Amino acid sequence: MSTSSSAIESVLVEKRVFPPPAAASASARISGMPAYEALCREADADSQGFWAQRARDNLIWHKPFTQVLDESNKPFYKWFADGQLNASYNCLDRHLGTPTENRNAIIFESDDGKVTAVTFKQLHAKVCQFANALKAMGVAKGDRVVIYMPMTVEGVVAMQACARIGATHSVVFGGFSAKSLQERIQDAGAVAVITANYQMRGGKELPLKAIVDEALDLGGCDTIKNVVVYERTATACNMVAGRDRTMAQVLQGQSSDCPAEMVGAEHPLFILYTSGSTGKPKGVQHSTAGYLLWAKMTMDWTFDIRPTDVFWCTADIGWITGHSYVAYGPLVAGATQVVFEGVPTYPDAGRFWQMIARHKVTVFYTAPTAIRSLIKAAEADEKVHPGRSDLSSLRILGSVGEPINPEAWMWYHKHVGGERCPIVDTFWQTETGGHMITPLPGATPLVPGSCTLPLPGIAAAIVDEQGNDMPNGSGGILVVKKPWPSMIRTIWGDPEPLRKATSLKSSRATTWPATARCAAPTALTFVSPAASTTCSTSRATAWAPWRSSRPWSQKQTWLPRPPWSGVLTT
Repeated sequence: MSTSSSAIESVLVEKRVFPPPAAASASARISGMPAYEALCREADADSQGFWAQRARDNLIWHKPFTQVLDESNKPFYKWFADGQLNASYNCLDRHLGTPTENRNAIIFESDDGKVTAVTFKQLHAKVCQFANALKAMGVAKGDRVVIYMPMTVEGVVAMQACARIGATHSVVFGGFSAKSLQERIQDAGAVAVITANYQMRGGKELPLKAIVDEALDLGGCDTIKNVVVYERTATACNMVAGRDRTMAQVLQGQSSDCPAEMVGAEHPLFILYTSGSTGKPKGVQHSTAGYLLWAKMTMDWTFDIRPTDVFWCTADIGWITGHSYVAYGPLVAGATQVVFEGVPTYPDAGRFWQMIARHKVTVFYTAPTAIRSLIKAAEADEKVHPGRSDLSSLRILGSVGEPINPEAWMWYHKHVGGERCPIVDTFWQTETGGHMITPLPGATPLVPGSCTLPLPGIAAAIVDEQGNDMPNGSGGILVVKKPWPSMIRTIWGDPEPLRKATSLKSSRATTWPATARCAAPTALTFVSPAASTTCSTSRATAWAPWRSSRPWSQKQTWLPRPPWSGVLTT
């Protein structure tokens, strides 16, 4: 990046502050700012001890780790590397023999409104059956499997089944083209594709298998030996003899008992590709233990998840949010969740609110784009206004994927949350694996449009272009000064951009940055290894910084949810 020292001005000012509701604070895992500050002090004083204790408390280990952090090959950090575990075991087997096994793991609502509930015990059986089917096809530990599926229970089953046998999955969003799918199959060296004949979206039957066929016909996908097709609809699709089989066919005769394959903590759990809008897609690779640990901890901290909750994250499994807060986080936390196949505007724009009422959702997590579109719909048609639905079950709201403007935040707070539900406006990225900066529902005073403070253990700071900490009220570059367990491990097949990229150049600091999302004007400038581009924009506007000093006070300058960040390692 440029080494010019021109100042970045902090211009965003928001004076409205909403203290956490008393009811939320009273029962929260992290109750009040003193409890938050105590966790931050613990992490600051002994970072490795802090993470080691959480890893022991939150995950089931087949072989306990003895080394917490291996920094010998920066920036390719390793966490808990000599330990062994299995992600699917932690999500499913840990609940067997407990009251959780008979609790609903997934409440699935299809595009047409049909509802299917699957308990943890039933989900475990489904995952084991499909894991056995994958093994029968020759899929083994270390193989890569591409998943190109609609938002169904079967999509989650496919991801969990891969994890169960130690295969690395790479989910491709069901709206991506044949060319995009081909590129990801090639880069991952996948041995199998799991897909569906069609997907249902907004009352329409949209092809998936035909796109898989087109992708494979483009060439260069010779590693693919098997294509498994979930028959989502009754409409027939092309099937290639010797390569393609339906999911029903591969499941036939398979046992519902499949012991989990234990893997090293650093075993690649999944590869998730960037959009490729700036060039060749780059595969962000996450580990097993560190990623799963943070998914569990953020379910507990950010969403304050409880056994009585019904959690609903509206993200697709093709994105990181759908990985962390659909396929893994809720399951490892033992939470009941809603999985929705359709779109928020079908059959009308009241669908989300009606579903919250129908399933008694308590924690609702969605994107600002959806909120803004539903604001417009509600203003145009009173019949789809959230006020027409009983939203009294809600206790926490969440925002994810992009900055939420203060007035959309206020509408969400008033009309969806009834001015009683804290809003956790979460800042994080594909590369971070989970939440980084977010309010805590029982601790953090809320500011519309602000993601507020970093989670305990996340050493976020605002620095200048030479890596020096900036004073409160000054603009700068958002960095994270210490590694954390769920951070990106490498770029699949192309690690050098991660090694070489720097966002700050000084004699005392080297950096690698996370994804650059050029979606809003800002003063930040840095190199993105995932996108392999340098993004810079006008210095006319900037995001206000988070103040790194503690304890917190009402005079603090709050950090709006920034679109870009870097990771500073010393």
